[in-house]
Amino acid sequence: MVRVVLTVAYDGSAYVGWQCQPNGISIQQRLEEAIEDLTGSFHRLHSSGRTDAGVHARAMICHCDTGSPLPLKAWREGLNSRLPDDIAVQDARLESFEFHARFSAKEKLYRYQILSAQVRSPLERGHCWHVKKALDVDLMRAAALAFVGEHDFSSFRTTGCAAKTTVRNISQVDVRVTGQVIQVDVRGNGFLKNMVRMMVGTLVDIGLNKRPGADIEALLNRSGTVRPALTAPAHGLCLMKVFY
Repeated sequence: MVRVVLTVAYDGSAYVGWQCQPNGISIQQRLEEAIEDLTGSFHRLHSSGRTDAGVHARAMICHCDTGSPLPLKAWREGLNSRLPDDIAVQDARLESFEFHARFSAKEKLYRYQILSAQVRSPLERGHCWHVKKALDVDLMRAAALAFVGEHDFSSFRTTGCAAKTTVRNISQVDVRVTGQVIQVDVRGNGFLKNMVRMMVGTLVDIGLNKRPGADIEALLNRSGTVRPALTAPAHGLCLMKVFY
């Protein structure tokens, strides 16, 4: 028996999220079906976390324990030949049984992309939130600093979040511009349901001068004096990297 660790990239547009659910097809389901077809037996995958419906990933980490004698190259190439075009195994490696895709993870890096342009882009439509009005990136960048550090992010989660604690430590929030695309990189030790999307939605409101930058601190302090955070669309979000 060995522990096989997979690095998986996917476009989440057509899926209900990473985790298997009764209301539609998930990325986990497609992978587990491919593994069963490849090895001849069912393997339960354990991931570094969950992504919601419509969210993408460049490097989701997952693992399973197997007695299959297949070489690692067969895990990558064999699975990719059985997976749809919007899911691909980037790498397969062996780890000790002390490694766990979820519990060994130290931090994750998410990137949210915003297309700041008057005219929509057909090429960016599935991976950027199109905001027609001009955004004040300097205001967004200055306000984003309030997220850094350990805070109670209960104002930045949606209903249905099952997390036992809402305290998270955010080590990085960078706002940069590449052409017409604004990228918001958020790195932290854990995330609540829709947390990054709500952080970005609030920053966009600030960039549009619809709310002051001080609202972030008020939301983190749960003052109850400001309106709730806006949730950005799912398709702009991508899991970039998991740190171990």
